[in-house]
Amino acid sequence: MKRFVLAIVGLSVCGLLWCVAAPQQAPPAQPAGRAQAPKEAEPQPAEPVSMPAMFRAQTTEVNVPVTVTDDQGKFISDLTKEDFRILDEGRPQLIRYFNHTMQQPMVVGFLVDLSNSTKTHWVTYQEAIRELIWDLLPGDQKYSGYLISYSTDAALEVDTTTDGDKLAERVAKLKPGGGAALYDAIYLACTRRIVVRGEPLDPRRVIIVIGDGHNNSGSRNLGEVLELAKREQVTIYGMSTVAYGTDDPSEDTLEKMAMETGGRVEYPLGAGVYKDISGYISKPMDAGNYVYEAGTGGYAGAISRSIVDSVAKIQGNISTQYILRYTPELDPGVSDKVFRKIKVEVPALPSAKVYARDGYYPNPVPGAPPVK
Repeated sequence: MKRFVLAIVGLSVCGLLWCVAAPQQAPPAQPAGRAQAPKEAEPQPAEPVSMPAMFRAQTTEVNVPVTVTDDQGKFISDLTKEDFRILDEGRPQLIRYFNHTMQQPMVVGFLVDLSNSTKTHWVTYQEAIRELIWDLLPGDQKYSGYLISYSTDAALEVDTTTDGDKLAERVAKLKPGGGAALYDAIYLACTRRIVVRGEPLDPRRVIIVIGDGHNNSGSRNLGEVLELAKREQVTIYGMSTVAYGTDDPSEDTLEKMAMETGGRVEYPLGAGVYKDISGYISKPMDAGNYVYEAGTGGYAGAISRSIVDSVAKIQGNISTQYILRYTPELDPGVSDKVFRKIKVEVPALPSAKVYARDGYYPNPVPGAPPVK
């Protein structure tokens, strides 16, 4: 019995010695791309990455895209940082970042009105939208876009991508008909799409509404989506589908959204499109004003040229913007409902027209989860 116990003890000691002498097992390998690789070696996503659509982080830097034109509407593109002055609640700010290159990254949302009001000139607008997509999404990874259509409901037709052909191909298949849920479309653009890493500073956010600004469907209201767009630091542009002579009570809506976010509205079917067409609305005729009927050569050609010109103006406006950034001094605990007004000036050019957002909200959307 004593020998048996000694044998057991001996085996236990040997086992212990073997464990001490044996090589230790290597710890589990760390996931690739963390501690082993230097930060600059991390691969950058070629396509947009899935992230929460809301920009949740607290505002520590205010991004202000600015367009400056002369009194004739021509772009002024030779300004420097020293030419600008930014007032935040009336207090001058130090501009910490200035950029005026033609290669600024951006994410562009194309919001297309498919209501009944677009039927008359839909084919022409359809081609114009495709050209605008190809101009702003040339295949470079710095430029991304998405497509939202709206009629009775708003729908995300193509999620955020760098491939402009995907958006253009989808536009070719769209057909108008129904109501106009414009506000729902803007809400969708700010909350339900894939977000590119770095938004809204680099790349910046742009929305282009191709429609008349009318909203007669959906569950959102103007105040709600305009506040959301400002929180998300979105610049809204518009290409109006309203024809000259048509009463449009919604025109002010599109102008309001553009003006307060720093964008502009183009009117390709405005009065100017008919100035070179003799007899069309320019003077009364026995047969009525419509000497040129819709679809005839003179009328259709003027419409096409004007829409193409508006596409070029929007593209030029977006690509020639100055990007200014500053860091405001905010009191701790400032309310998330406090809207801070800003004003951008070019003191040396008092007659210049300056297009910039009218302010910002310093805090994220109330109750929103943090960015992961």
